[in-house]
Amino acid sequence: MKLEKALEKINLKALAYIITLATALYTLVFTWFHNAKFDGYILGDWLINYQDGGFKRRGLSGSFFFLIQDITGLKLNFIVFGFQFVIIFLFFFNYFKIIKHKKIDLPYISLMLSSVGFVGLFNTVDYAGKKEFIVFLLFSFLVYFLINNRLTRPKEWLITLGLFVTMFLHEVTLFFVPYFVMALYLKEGKFEYRRYFKFFVAVFVPAILIVVFGGNINEGQSLVILKERDVVMTRGIFFWDINERDYIKNAFDDYRWYFLSFAISVFHILFYLKVENFKKILSYLLLGTFLFSLPLFVLAIDWGRWMYIHMMFLIILFPMFQKTTKSIWEYTPIQLNKTHIISVLIILISLIYRVEMSGKGFTCEGLFYRLFFVPLELIHKMI
Repeated sequence: MKLEKALEKINLKALAYIITLATALYTLVFTWFHNAKFDGYILGDWLINYQDGGFKRRGLSGSFFFLIQDITGLKLNFIVFGFQFVIIFLFFFNYFKIIKHKKIDLPYISLMLSSVGFVGLFNTVDYAGKKEFIVFLLFSFLVYFLINNRLTRPKEWLITLGLFVTMFLHEVTLFFVPYFVMALYLKEGKFEYRRYFKFFVAVFVPAILIVVFGGNINEGQSLVILKERDVVMTRGIFFWDINERDYIKNAFDDYRWYFLSFAISVFHILFYLKVENFKKILSYLLLGTFLFSLPLFVLAIDWGRWMYIHMMFLIILFPMFQKTTKSIWEYTPIQLNKTHIISVLIILISLIYRVEMSGKGFTCEGLFYRLFFVPLELIHKMI
């Protein structure tokens, strides 16, 4: 009885806020360090530009930041971080607004603490500050408007325009657009094909333009152009010149472990759908969204990253179906029942194992290992 009473006093809503705040601060801090150290993968990805060889995939961001630098005279890495800060801050602020009047339960907390959920950022610090936060932000706006019945036609078109522009920042946007359509369907309860059509047009038109007219990320002068702007990189995306499918084949002893991580995630999601009594059609819709993204797993090496993006979309989406509360502190108490016991076991397992964004698909070097066995590793990454 004492244990039950103690568990019931654990405020899950407060825990959700703490996880959100910790993840936001952690992401912003390491995004800053990536930029301060001129990281060739994080900062470099934002500085792909049209000045080197003309139109290409992801080139809009670099040319935009070059223009801002020419106008302000500020350092490029400061400009990029300012933009990243706004995007990341707004996303987590939107997410807070999404969950603050929703009744959070332990199964939902287990999603947040999934090894490919919020914890995924803690486990793979080298990916903090990636461009997918723009897509997360757009989706968080959509879900927030839907929850509060504030999605007007102009707002919907602005989100669609945001997807169109984001495609010129990173092509990954294409493979996750079904989540936007699914959110609309789940809110309205009916298929509106004409309404959905514009979302697919917004991502497929840029995709076709990029495939037909786009050049290479580095046409030979990118590093020279960046050096002239006081950005010197010795590794990163501008040096990336490998066949990614061959890379996966050669490293398949590591990559095959992603299937175990994927199986754990599938079980986790199915468990959540069952305990929350979702209709079967949601399972079919989620399967469809995954199959739509399947080409990513064939074309690119970041298998863990694609899994992480899927889980983040679900974490943003599922509060739509939680009960609304008047208080921002109201939650579902923890009880010693089968559902909560399984949820706790899932959380413990999630904190034990780690899914690398690319490379090792499953290791026992999760958050527990990083906090209690190699705590200095994160400090080393800051230096």
